Parts: sequence; C-alpha cells; structure tokens
Amino acid sequence: MLNVGSQPALNQPGQNSLWPLPPFPTQSPPMLLAAVPNSGPTTGGNTVLLIGMGLSNVTNVSFGGTPAIVLSQDFPLGLLVSVSAPAHAAGTVPVTVTTTAGTSNAVNYTYQAPALPPTAASIVPTSGPVTGGTPFTITGTNLTGANVLFGGVPATGVVVDPSGNSLTGVTPPGIAPGNVPVTVITPNGTATVPGGFTYLAVTPTADSIVPTSGPVTGGTPFTITGTNLTSANVLFGGLPATGVVVDPSGNSLTGVTPAGLAPGNVTVTVVTPNGTANVPGGFTYTAVAPTADTITPNSGPAAGGTPFVITGTGLTGGSVTIGGNAATGVTVDPTGTLLFGTAPAGTVGNQPVVVTTPGGTATVPGGFTYV
Repeated sequence: MLNVGSQPALNQPGQNSLWPLPPFPTQSPPMLLAAVPNSGPTTGGNTVLLIGMGLSNVTNVSFGGTPAIVLSQDFPLGLLVSVSAPAHAAGTVPVTVTTTAGTSNAVNYTYQAPALPPTAASIVPTSGPVTGGTPFTITGTNLTGANVLFGGVPATGVVVDPSGNSLTGVTPPGIAPGNVPVTVITPNGTATVPGGFTYLAVTPTADSIVPTSGPVTGGTPFTITGTNLTSANVLFGGLPATGVVVDPSGNSLTGVTPAGLAPGNVTVTVVTPNGTANVPGGFTYTAVAPTADTITPNSGPAAGGTPFVITGTGLTGGSVTIGGNAATGVTVDPTGTLLFGTAPAGTVGNQPVVVTTPGGTATVPGGFTYV
C-alpha cells in the first residue's frame, strides 16, 4: 500500500512524469585564452580574434573599457569571437568578453603608437675636407635605426642616442669639393638635413726638402714631405722638376731638380689642383766646378791675338789667364762646354792656361806655348 505521507510516485495518472523537476543547471561565465593578434595600432579598426570557452551569446567586448564591434561568433560552440578593435591610446589594456552568463577573465592587448618618420634639423659641423674623416652630429627626432648618406655615400660609425633625437658618425670621402645632400634613412622613412654638407678642397702643405742644395746643372734627386700632395707638380724658381712621383699617402713626393738659371737660392713651389705650397728655405743651386780638357790651338805668337777654344764642363761665367795674363773676348756657349777667347801677349815658351768660374778653377793640360 502506498504511504500517503511519502513523495508522490512518478507516473501517477494525471500528473507530469518529470515531477518534481530536477535543479536547473547553472551556466559558467566565459573564459578567454588569447587575443590574436595581441597588439595593433592606436587608430583601431583592425580585426582581432578572441579565443576561449563559453563565448556564445556575447553581449559586449571591452578593450580597456572601450567597446569593440563584434564581427562574428561561432554560436553555439562559443570558442571564437571576431571583433574590430576600437581606437585607444598607446599602451597595454585588458580585454574582456561579456555574455549572458557573465564577464570573462581579461587578456592583454597592446596599442602601439604609429611609427613616425625621422626629422633632421641640423648637422655640426657643416663642412669638412673632401678626404672625409670629419666627426659629425645630426640632431632631429625619430632617428632610431638610422643610416646617413653624404651625397649618396654612406657615413661610417653611425651611433644613435637612446632618445632617438641625435646621432653621431664620421663623414666618408667626397667625390669632389662642393656641397652634397645629407640624407638620414630609418625603417620609417627618410629626412634631409637642411643645407647639406660642404666638402672643402684640401690645400697642400710642404714641410721640407732633402737635399736642400745641388749643382746648378740640375739632376739632383730630391724628396719633399708634407700633406695632401696628390697630383702635385714642383717648380724650382719657376722651372718644372722632372720625374715627380707622389706617394699613395699623399704625404711625400720625389723628383729630379731641373737645371738652374744661375747659382743661388730659389723658391720651391708644390702645385696641386687644390692649391700651392712653398717649401721653407727653398733650394740652393751651387756653382759647378769647371773642367778644362783642351785648348785649340795650343800655341801662338808671343804678341798675342790668337783666337782659341777651350773644351770642358761647367765653363759658364768663366774667365781665362795664359801665363797669368787675362785673355780677351771670352764667351761661353749655352751648354757651358765651350769657351772662346783671344790670347793675350805673353812670354815665349809654354805658359799655364787657367779657367776660373764661380764654381772654381781648372788648368788646361799642356798649357799654351808662345813662339
């Protein structure tokens, strides 16, 4: 018999077979696992896929308190929600999803400030030698990751300050003297420095010459030391030296002296495409000691008047005595190897013939015989 005090039996005629109803299940709040991508621009508008569980029936998606536009959701699975990120200031914000079951945990999303192109306000110094090697500083903004071109040629040793507002480097050699554009190149753009950079022609310097003297006949090998001597010519008293060769460093050159116009000191001038320089002290041409090889004829009347020719070297500026008496009408040919004159009156017999020049004296072998 049924105990009337107990719970009514199921399936009683005229009663609901589910009575009494079991407790209604409670739905859990959504759970977020990731936002893909987890960063984007401050302007928003990019699509972000939210991955998690229980994401059905989404009523709101928040990016740091700013609602996003829900583009799609995979109802009824509730694993994915696609949204359009709202605009927001730069920084990291929490992202949450709210459904009819509640609000999820937060995942992080970072708003990135837009990359800014560089600016280049100035360069110091504004000029330097065409050989390059000038340290410089450029000031501006957003210079991180920069390279610098001088007339299209990359600078060396470029280092950007951590602030991104200045950089330093060393100028490359220029192609030629003159002004060139200076361009700063970063991953986010380029900037040109106002006024560019001016490459200056490098004038030579001439510090010394070795040796400092040599015969007036020329032919003395010499070395000049200095700087920026590339492509140089050398003048000795205005006369060009021969065989001039400049060391690749541009700091020295060698050559051979030309014949001088006369004994004495002359100016030595180094001439390059970028200017000239004088060697301190110049170069001293020394007189050449004469030689006297023959006299023709080697005899004549004691009354004098015999024309003669003396052969030798270094006879320029020479005078002649025969037996101590000066010959007359003495001239020397331009080569300094022939001396012409007329014998003076003398004493019968053989007499010495002496040639005297600014460089010394020489005696003609065999002398001259008066008859």
